[in-house]
Amino acid sequence: MQKIIPHLWFDDQAEEAARFYTALFPNGKIGEISRYGKAGHEIHGQPEGRVMTIAFELDGYRLIALNGGPHFSFSPAISLFVVLEREAEVDALWAGLVEGGSVMMPLDRYDWSEKYGWLNDRWGLSWQIMLGRRSDVGQSIVPALLFVDGQQGRAEEAITHYTGTFDDSRIDGILRYDGLGPDPKGTIKHAQFRLEGQTFMAMDSALLHQFGFTEAISFMVMCDSQPELDRYWQALSAVPDAEQCGWLKDEFGVSWQITPRRLAEMMADPDKAKVARVTEAFMGMKKLDLGVLEGVYGG
Repeated sequence: MQKIIPHLWFDDQAEEAARFYTALFPNGKIGEISRYGKAGHEIHGQPEGRVMTIAFELDGYRLIALNGGPHFSFSPAISLFVVLEREAEVDALWAGLVEGGSVMMPLDRYDWSEKYGWLNDRWGLSWQIMLGRRSDVGQSIVPALLFVDGQQGRAEEAITHYTGTFDDSRIDGILRYDGLGPDPKGTIKHAQFRLEGQTFMAMDSALLHQFGFTEAISFMVMCDSQPELDRYWQALSAVPDAEQCGWLKDEFGVSWQITPRRLAEMMADPDKAKVARVTEAFMGMKKLDLGVLEGVYGG
């Protein structure tokens, strides 16, 4: 079961985007849908009944989309890297995603791939699409972190920190800059690593960029116990002001949600009174307390 789930923050287009993506990708599937209730309205400000989150799968890879309002926008600092083995699949996915979006690197031949391109889709979510071998990355979609501006040169430090924090982790490979261009010698041109058995990528770039990490993409870590939740929170949280409702920000500016797996089950309960009590409780927390949530859930 996927332990770390990319969480995508939309203004109010989460359901539209999830259905669009699942129609484009093979084996796309819509999962659980949660809706806003009256509880917590003073914090979230969303009308009762609106879709809050929608889970979906793209070729077996799980993501969650949230209708959170206009507070955060996607950034190419975190993109979703897709490796496809047939050129026709690359062309079709590119055509679907680029419509209404913008191109960062044209779909073309490069040193590392016979066909590759980088785009931001109509909602600003950033995608890298490459013709290659799926076995080289081990999964259909790979989150890719780009360390730029104030975080430039810290990719290796972040990889070391993350692989030292999560179980079943390792560094699969690192390609370094040779110092002949703008990037300092030895910084990360491309790296691939695993956390909880899931593949991630990271890169440094010394070029001038007008973006950085934002809360629009966070990584939700599904925890099975309070001690596990406490351990990840202690290891990752570095910005006290960013702590809210299970969210935190690490020392590199990347956002995470440290969440008890049980919370999703509580929020899916058909008993609206139980859901309201749980919502009211977690909206007032920073680090989530599973024992308190279980207590209010049970009444």
